[in-house]
Amino acid sequence: MAEPRHILLCGARGVGKSTLIQKLLASCTRPVSGFLTKRLAPDETGFHPIYIHPAGLAEAQRKYSARNLIGTCDSRVHNVFPEVFDGLGVQYLTAARPDSVIVMDELGFMESQASLFTGEVLRALDGSIPVIAAVKDRTDIPFLNAVRAHKNATVYSIDAENRDALYERLLPILRAWNGEGCPKQQPSQ
Repeated sequence: MAEPRHILLCGARGVGKSTLIQKLLASCTRPVSGFLTKRLAPDETGFHPIYIHPAGLAEAQRKYSARNLIGTCDSRVHNVFPEVFDGLGVQYLTAARPDSVIVMDELGFMESQASLFTGEVLRALDGSIPVIAAVKDRTDIPFLNAVRAHKNATVYSIDAENRDALYERLLPILRAWNGEGCPKQQPSQ
């Protein structure tokens, strides 16, 4: 059986999708491209701001401003800024070098109205640059259904019980993407 071209990690919120991606990337020699999102603690209004950053950018170098704010949310209301996905999000995806791995952490419902961004996500899955993505576990979003059903991607369900075993299962795939074994090192910045 051929190794999957792209890895999609799907599971409940807080189960460790992002942590598993970072753990796998620590064993990868390819440059890291793509994006990651970061949800911060609630502000004075009770809303959590959510930002997008280049995936290879160290946490200490990340900036938090209106320019990369993709939305805010509380337990019931989501304010989404699709223009940020269509601007920065597209930029982060299209900047991928052919020798890189594209990280998409995470794909969810907020970007479903950002047509340029969602189109670029699907184009990346059509492509030959390996993708590793965290995908929200929602079936009511057509965009996410299209991502999970993509012919070049393999979906791996992650939960608290299987996440360590899943790391062991996926590590050889990362090594194959590199043409063999990846020495232990941090993702490129």
